[in-house]
Amino acid sequence: MSELIKHECGIALIRLRKPLKYYQEKYGTWQYGLNKLYLLMEKQHNRGQDGAGVVNVKLNLEPGQEYIHRYRSVEINPIKDVFDKVGKSVRKAMKNGQDISDLDWAYENLPYAGELYLGHLRYGTFGRNSINYVHPVLRQNNWKSRTLVLAGNFNMTNTDELFQRLIDLGQHPKNYTDTVTVLEKVGHFLDEENQFRFRQYKNEGYSNRDISPLIEENLDIQSILEKASKDWDGGYAMAGLIGHGDAFVTRDPWGIRPAHYYYDDEIVVVASERPVIQTVMNVKYDEIHEVKPGEALIVKRDGNVSTQMVRVPHKRKSCSFERIYFSRGSDKDIYHERKELGRLLAPTILKAVNYDIDKTVFSYIPNTSETAFYGMMKGVDQHVIQWKKDQIKGRNGKLSEEELVEIISKEPRIEKIAIKDVKLRTFIADDASRDDLVAHVYDITYGVLEEEEDTLVIIDDSIVRGTTLKKSILKILDRLNPKKIIVVSSAPQIRYPDCYGIDMAVLERFIAFSAAIELLKDHGKENVIDEVYKKCKAQENLPKEEIVNYVKEIYRQFTAEEISQKIAELLKPEDCKAEVEIIYQSIENLHIACPNDLGDWYFTGNYPTPGGNKVVNTSFINYIEGKGGRAY
Repeated sequence: MSELIKHECGIALIRLRKPLKYYQEKYGTWQYGLNKLYLLMEKQHNRGQDGAGVVNVKLNLEPGQEYIHRYRSVEINPIKDVFDKVGKSVRKAMKNGQDISDLDWAYENLPYAGELYLGHLRYGTFGRNSINYVHPVLRQNNWKSRTLVLAGNFNMTNTDELFQRLIDLGQHPKNYTDTVTVLEKVGHFLDEENQFRFRQYKNEGYSNRDISPLIEENLDIQSILEKASKDWDGGYAMAGLIGHGDAFVTRDPWGIRPAHYYYDDEIVVVASERPVIQTVMNVKYDEIHEVKPGEALIVKRDGNVSTQMVRVPHKRKSCSFERIYFSRGSDKDIYHERKELGRLLAPTILKAVNYDIDKTVFSYIPNTSETAFYGMMKGVDQHVIQWKKDQIKGRNGKLSEEELVEIISKEPRIEKIAIKDVKLRTFIADDASRDDLVAHVYDITYGVLEEEEDTLVIIDDSIVRGTTLKKSILKILDRLNPKKIIVVSSAPQIRYPDCYGIDMAVLERFIAFSAAIELLKDHGKENVIDEVYKKCKAQENLPKEEIVNYVKEIYRQFTAEEISQKIAELLKPEDCKAEVEIIYQSIENLHIACPNDLGDWYFTGNYPTPGGNKVVNTSFINYIEGKGGRAY
C-alpha cells in the first residue's frame, strides 16, 4: 500500500505444558517459551509498531513471591525494547556469576522464567501513543483467580453503552475507552464467578484457605466470557490470562478479527496470523486451527485445552482487507487470493490499453502489491497466449520462420518502475516541506519507456486517500513521459469508515467519498447531501439496532466507473502531462477471489454489526458539521 494505514494489532500467547526442566533438557534452555514468544511477535511486527507488551505468569510460586510480571514499551523499536528489558535480569545474574541454568533459582528469581506468556503489538487507531494505551492491560487482586490480564486486536462500536453498563453495575471506570470497558466487564463477571464458587464451597464446609485452589480448578471461563461479551458490538480477537494460570482467546461471532492456534503435548501457541505459527513452530498448514467465530480457546491451569462457544456465531464476515493487504502474504490462502485479485483485473486493464501489449509497460508499487502484480501478469499472459494461438491458426500454416518467431516471442513488457527510497519522517513541521519530502518517498527507473508513446500500468493493493498518489507517485511516474498512466487498485473503492480496528474512520479522508461529493456538486445534486444529512441526524438518538446506513445514497447516484473517473481527475497533479486513468477492483471479483472472507463493509457499507451503521451515520454528520475525530 502506498499510504500508511494504521491497523489491526497482533496477539501472541504461549502456554508451556511441561515443566521448565523438560525444555532445558530437550532444547537446551528453559527460555524455550520466551524465545518462541519473541519470534511470534517479531514475525507479526507488521501488525503494530506503536507499542509492544509482554506478560508472564508463573504457576507454582509460594504466597509472597511475585508471580506475574509485565513490561510494555512505546520506544522506536518496542519489540526490541521489551525483550531487552525482559533479558536484563538474566544478563545481570550472569554478570554476577549466577548459574541461570539452576532452574529452581531461575524460577524464583528471574521475572520471565515461567510457563504462561502473553504478548501484544499495538497500532494506535485511537488514543495517544502513550504507555497507558499499550496492552496487555492488568486488573490485579490479592486472589490469583481474580487477577486478569487482557490483550486484544479489537475495537468496540458501542463503548458508550458498555461504559454506562459499568456505571449501572456500580463501578467507577477510570477511563472512557473500549479497552477499559472490556477489561472491567470481563473482570466483573470473573469476580461474580469467584464469589459464586466461594459461596458454594463455603456452604460445603471448606475453609477459606482450601477454597482458593478449588475455585482455581473449577473456574468456568466459558460462562464468564459468555456473560461479559453478550453486548459487545465490534470486531475482536481477545486473549486473556488469569492469575492462577487459566488462559483464553475468544473471537467475535462474525469472525471479523483473526486468531489461529496450534498445540501439542509440549506447548499451546496462539497468534493473529497462521503462517507465523507455521514458521515459528515448523508445523504444517493443516496442523494449525482457526479460533472459530463466537468461539473461545480455553487452556486450563492443568494444561487441558478445549474450544467452547461463548457467542452464537453469525454469518461469517471476516475482514477482506486482511486478505488484500494487512496480513502477511506468506499465508498459503492469502497468497493465492492476492494473485487472483490481480488476475481478475486483467480483462479491464487490457481493454483500457486497447489490447496494445507492445506499447504498454506493466509494473507495481512496492512492496505489498507485488503478489497482485504476479496475478495481473498471469491474466495478461493468458490473453497473449490466446492471441498467439489465434495468429498461428489464422495463417493456416503459412508462416515464415521469422514470422513464427515474432509471434512466439511476443511477451508483455514488465519493468520495475517505482522504488521505495525513503521513509517519511514526521519531524518536518511545515506543510510545504512535508509535501516536498513526500514527493521523494519513491524513486523511479529511468529509460524503460518510449516517451510519449508507451502506456504505463502500475498496480497498488488499494487506494484509500490518494495523497501519496497525487503528491508523489504520479509526479515521479510522469517524469518518464508516458503517453498515459493507468493506476490499478486490487481493492474496490473504499467508501465507508471502519470501526473494527483499522484507522479509517473519517469519511472525508476517502478519495472515493470526495469524488462522489464533487460529482453531486457537478451535477447540481447538492440536495442529496442535505437529505442524507437530515436522515442521519434524525437517527442520531435511536438505538444502534434501528439505524440505517443512509450514506449509501451519496454513491447511489453514480456508477463505479464515473466515480473512478472523478478520482483520477482529483488525483492528477496540475503539472502532470500524461493522461491518468484509475481502475478499481469490482465487488464481485473481490468475492470471487476471497470467497471465505466476505467482510466488505469498507466497499459496500454492509456492516456486520448494528454499531457499524451508527458509526457511518455519525461520521457523515461529523463531516457536514465540521467536527474532527473518529465517529465511535
